[in-house]
Amino acid sequence: MKKSVISEMTLPELGRSETELREEIFRLRFQHHTGQLASPIKLRTTRRSLARVMTRIRAFQLGDVQPLAKES
Repeated sequence: MKKSVISEMTLPELGRSETELREEIFRLRFQHHTGQLASPIKLRTTRRSLARVMTRIRAFQLGDVQPLAKES
C-alpha cells in the first residue's frame, strides 16, 4: 500500500486496513512455513504496509495529524 493512499485514509479506514493486513500476514506466514508461498517479497511488503498504517494511527492518537474532512 502506498504512502499517498495511507495518508488520505480516515481513522476508521486505517483500523480496518490494520486488521486486514494482520490477517494477510498470518496467511502469508502460514504459506511460507508450509512451503506454498510463491513470492517471499509479498510478506515483506505486507509487513511494511502494516508498519505504515500503524505509524499513521499513532500520529492520529498523538494529535500530530488532523483528520481530513471528506467532501460530498
